[in-house]
Amino acid sequence: MNWQAAKEAFAQGELLAYPTEAVFGLGCDPRNEKAVMKLLELKQRPLSKGLILVAADYSQLVSYVADLKIPQDKRFAVFSQWPGPVTLVLPAAEHTPAWLTGGRSQIAVRVTAHEPTRQLCKALGSAIVSTSANLSGEPSLCSAAEVRAAFADNIGWVMDADVGAATRPTKIIDPLTQATLRA
Repeated sequence: MNWQAAKEAFAQGELLAYPTEAVFGLGCDPRNEKAVMKLLELKQRPLSKGLILVAADYSQLVSYVADLKIPQDKRFAVFSQWPGPVTLVLPAAEHTPAWLTGGRSQIAVRVTAHEPTRQLCKALGSAIVSTSANLSGEPSLCSAAEVRAAFADNIGWVMDADVGAATRPTKIIDPLTQATLRA
């Protein structure tokens, strides 16, 4: 895998395409507002929906999460979900930008068990924005070839690897209230 090319694209604010548990994802550096806006524009996705961050481990997410706001009696419910195909909605750190949270006080985060995505996050040394590779409301793309055909020159780097075995996008839950936001 050409991790150097991925690192360069990420550092330059380019969009990345990579396989997730069920579909191909589009992502970028969550700290780069310009890159996030480019991603939202490409997908025709409103800022108000917020975005998911995916990581190789929780340490890559902790700067975006208000960790101290996760009650001690709920921590097992949070951390026992990971790594795995479960996105959790957790309290956002005070400095987490609205372009990630959609203006909410929470942020959606996932520590993935899908090895290609884990390797990408490790190579980048960072969590990445993770949204399905598609135009908003359209079917998600499931291969590098489909992503290249659909988005051509709008993607700075595409990972040639397979999606996981899941047949639907990750479940999204709020482990503090036990609410399921996407089954």
